[in-house]
Amino acid sequence: MPASQAERLRLVTTTGEKLPFDAARPVALVTGVGRSVGIGAGIAHRLAEAGWNVAFTYWTPYDARMAWGAEAGGADTIAKALAERGANAVAVEADLADPEAAERVFDEAERRLGGITALVMCHCESVDSGLLDTTLESFDRHFAVNARATWLLIREYGRRFHGTAGTGRVISLTSDHTVGNLPYGASKGALDRITLAAAHELSHLGITANVINPGPVDTGWMSDDIREHVLRQTPLGRLGSPQDTAHLVEFLCSPQGQWINGQLLKSNGGFAS
Repeated sequence: MPASQAERLRLVTTTGEKLPFDAARPVALVTGVGRSVGIGAGIAHRLAEAGWNVAFTYWTPYDARMAWGAEAGGADTIAKALAERGANAVAVEADLADPEAAERVFDEAERRLGGITALVMCHCESVDSGLLDTTLESFDRHFAVNARATWLLIREYGRRFHGTAGTGRVISLTSDHTVGNLPYGASKGALDRITLAAAHELSHLGITANVINPGPVDTGWMSDDIREHVLRQTPLGRLGSPQDTAHLVEFLCSPQGQWINGQLLKSNGGFAS
């Protein structure tokens, strides 16, 4: 098998034993939790504090090729932080561009923690490029990760969900940025439609599905110019934080959030591009 193909299909999972079952703590699967400063980690922390056990995915090669770089021991750091918040935590390394990854991730999460009640998708492929300079490979990978993997994860979740009606949750993070960011914005638009379809197609299972647009959140990727622009365009005069998104996810996952369904919610402080 060519090295590039072998790398794409690589899926490193935990090898630990099944963790103690705790009926009082439902299980959330949070994707895209590779860095301790990221939105995914903020959501995982908040859910752990709110009484959830958490399985999370990460993909080191993605972070390694981005400007911020991979965080050494990031998954272990996040898992430890979740345990300190009272959660059983399972980290699964997965390249979600692999069509078989969704099934394997659910297999491992369920083996270690039990059935998944909430699926929160923070994973993404995000490489800036526009109409004229986007490559076919980049375009296809954006859609494989941001759109196809979202569909496959939701499909796997719907096939396996056996929770009490009204408790199931699907939440995806999106973006409306398109100019100079063609494959990212276009594939996130597809993610929106896939997730909102689940609000209707999974309704017989008692599952709600919503999309959150967190706006620009500085997790280490902003330049000084971008930061200044965002501050000027945000009425509240500050940058968004992972915690801002995490509080909304916590609410949507709670019993109090069960009437919010089929919505694209902006949690961006009023940011106007």
